[in-house]
Amino acid sequence: MRKKIVAGNWKCNTNLQEGIELAKAVDAVVASEGADDVVVVLGTPFTHLTKVVESVNTERIGVSAQNCAAEAKGAFTGEVSAEMVKSTGAEYVILGHSERREYYGETSETLNKKLALALENGLTPIYCCGEPLEIREAETQNEFVKKQLEETIFTLSPEDFKKLIIAYEPIWAIGTGKTATSEQAQEIHAFIRSTIAEKFGKEIAEGVSILYGGSCKPSNAKELFENNDVDGGLIGGASLKAEDFLGIINGF
Repeated sequence: MRKKIVAGNWKCNTNLQEGIELAKAVDAVVASEGADDVVVVLGTPFTHLTKVVESVNTERIGVSAQNCAAEAKGAFTGEVSAEMVKSTGAEYVILGHSERREYYGETSETLNKKLALALENGLTPIYCCGEPLEIREAETQNEFVKKQLEETIFTLSPEDFKKLIIAYEPIWAIGTGKTATSEQAQEIHAFIRSTIAEKFGKEIAEGVSILYGGSCKPSNAKELFENNDVDGGLIGGASLKAEDFLGIINGF
């Protein structure tokens, strides 16, 4: 049985005090009303990690960094290593997010270094993939996403691959006015799973959780999560309000 996962991505939002209050609010609503069989993860800014870990019941809520450095340690001013992330009590790290690729030029080579360090330090990577608008319009999204996988997580051993969570981002449907349908989400998720099966075998493919990372909200969560190959969501704006986040969690 694949894990059902709803992970928030707070991005560059909330100061420390606001983040602590949000974490406590999510903890409270999950404790009182959340689905017992759903893994809930909060992806916070680096500055929040330690305090958010202290503010929630980590038996029911996991805490994630939104990135980590591609180097273990050294003269890399401003970077935060995977070991540093792990030392805060966080269990997860988001890697390869479309905004990191687009705005900061992260390459497959960079991501491979980050993946190795995250795994070495006992973090669970939430690995993001997905295509921009021009690729979707050219109907070459399958080839594009497959290449992303082949250049990064497909270089891992089967044992390490099984430790991952994958998040598909329809970049073309985020902030463009276009909307990805539930059917489109299922189609690409099924393709990703079949591609994993070709590489690692059906058993591993059936065991990996693939999250949907595009404009998931309380009003469409149930429809998305009813798809066989959609195992949850990587949630942006809707994770910044505890009640909205709960509405998505309860979409299962």
